[in-house]
Amino acid sequence: MHDLILKGGRVIDPSQKHDGILDVAFTNGKVSGFGKDLKGAKETRDVSGYIVTPGLIDMHTHVYWGGTSLGIDADEFCRISGVTTSVDTGSAGPGNWPGFRKHVIEHSQARILAYLHVSHAGIYGFDSRVMVGESIDLRMMNPIACAEVADANRDLIVGIKVRVGLHASGEQGTAPLNIALQVAEEVGMPLMCHIDHPPPSYEEVLDMLRPGDVLTHAFRPFPNSPATAQGTVKPAVLAARKRGVLFDIGHGKGSFAFKTTRAMLANGFMPDTISSDVHQLCINGPAFDQVTTMSKFLCLGVSLYEVVKASTVNAGMMLRRPEYGSLKVGALGDATILTVREGKFDYVDVTGEHLIGNQKIVSEGVVLKGRWWHPKRSSRFPKVNA
Repeated sequence: MHDLILKGGRVIDPSQKHDGILDVAFTNGKVSGFGKDLKGAKETRDVSGYIVTPGLIDMHTHVYWGGTSLGIDADEFCRISGVTTSVDTGSAGPGNWPGFRKHVIEHSQARILAYLHVSHAGIYGFDSRVMVGESIDLRMMNPIACAEVADANRDLIVGIKVRVGLHASGEQGTAPLNIALQVAEEVGMPLMCHIDHPPPSYEEVLDMLRPGDVLTHAFRPFPNSPATAQGTVKPAVLAARKRGVLFDIGHGKGSFAFKTTRAMLANGFMPDTISSDVHQLCINGPAFDQVTTMSKFLCLGVSLYEVVKASTVNAGMMLRRPEYGSLKVGALGDATILTVREGKFDYVDVTGEHLIGNQKIVSEGVVLKGRWWHPKRSSRFPKVNA
């Protein structure tokens, strides 16, 4: 007997190369059925006419609500954007990780994983009035404690985070990245690196990253854009991808440009993962949320299947947790119910450029840990055997 069956939806699950009408079942917090005409459940929801995907994973968020001034509430974000797993990217460092774990992660219903910042207090000076880059002062780097905390919290910490660039690290160049790479190597975890304005250059950062490491803010505007003025992809970017470096969008307040994205897509360079970098300074624009960021790619010509892939299975692989981002039997019991609306929708990037798109991805509800959880519009999904 299944706990829950979603019946008759268009199921898009790139982990199984599937796009078609199917039923999905959940039991004890896991996917327990994937096929046609599934029967035998305590609860069955009719999702015909809707799209069912694995639970969306946002690879770049800031959800240390109350612990940092940029944190948002992960549960509310799940309700709005259909994100069942928020990956917090460096809000906390080893000095304030215990509070993040005890007061936020352990109380959240939606899943939270984290990259631990190599800086002692994480991203502590990020606000509308105060902007202090935590990597400017190398005295804030705490590699020994970072390695100890990461090793002791492998159930939740998926990697090490560092921010470099003029805003985050001032004149330090690649010095903070060098320290963070040593920590990542020590604990055997991947590293996620933020990049903003030079110094250092995009190329300098890429040359230091290892296979499986992640460059976030990968489709930045100039300066430190991955595209050339001629609209080609910089050779260092192609070389890094061939080497196994991964590229994440991390839209945020200042890190996603339509011009850059058009150039990259025109050259067949799709990011590995689409993420919002949602925080208090961009949740009301220009990033808004995960489904809005996904919609921007849809309106730039990327297929819905590929957009879903970059927000599900690719993210699970980046996390090195293949049970995430999939609806295979035995995978985590998370699913997102979506629609794609037709019309005219105004999208904006971080440079102020507007794009009028004809489609918008909208989250309608979620299954979280195998249960129908806080759907936005429950009446739209009637119980079949209530």
